[in-house]
Order: sequence, then C-alpha cells, then structure tokens
Amino acid sequence: MRVFVYGTLKPGERFHQSYCADRLTSAQPAIARGQLFHLSLCGYPAMIVGDRQVRGFLLSFTEPSILSNLDWLEDYDPNSSPELNDYNRQEIEVFDTDGNSLGQAWAYIMNPERVRANGGIDLIDGWWEGNKY
Repeated sequence: MRVFVYGTLKPGERFHQSYCADRLTSAQPAIARGQLFHLSLCGYPAMIVGDRQVRGFLLSFTEPSILSNLDWLEDYDPNSSPELNDYNRQEIEVFDTDGNSLGQAWAYIMNPERVRANGGIDLIDGWWEGNKY
C-alpha cells in the first residue's frame, strides 16, 4: 500500500508520528504532478490536479487498513459524493526526484473551489512545511 503525502503526514510534520510512523515500511522523497496550496484558513496544504511538480514523500505500508485511518484524517468518505468530502483519494503516478516513474500511489486531492474557499495560497515551488505557516 503506497500513499503520496505532501503536508502534515510527511516525515517530521504534525501527523506523521501518530498516523504513519509505526506502520511505515519505507519513506522516500517523491514528486507528483499537480499544484500545491497552503490553506490560510485551515493551516495545512491541499493539492489539486495540475501540471506542476508537487514535492513530498512516497510512504509504503504493509497494512491496507492504514487507508481508513488516513481517510478519517483527510475527511474523505468513499461512500460520499466527491463534492461533500474535504479531500478525495485518487490514484496518481508518482516519480522519484530524477523524474523516473515509481508507479501508482494513493493521494488526497482537493477540488479547486474548496481550495479557494479556504484561502488557498499558491505554493509555486511545490513544497509545504508546517513550521513556515
């Protein structure tokens, strides 16, 4: 089970230890295509579909049950309509830092309207750090 993370679930960030660390088999720097924002009204980031580079980590887990915990954190209900979720979990292609494909991984993506409503600030460099906000 692989998940691309770009915000509070990255190693060293707020929720990594409590949600990921004890179930993690590997974490490697990775890149995905999209666009990254800091949500000024929320204090955390959001990724939308796009053509820029979003920098984060590819986390690998042995237990598929990790997804239900992450879904809860990201306010994603797979049985709900997408517009009612804060984030929607989608499979995306992930790349290493040299641009080589690492295959598919889950990622939590927000729709652009929700990003705007939450005061989205475009992070041109595609990197978010909690201690900066």
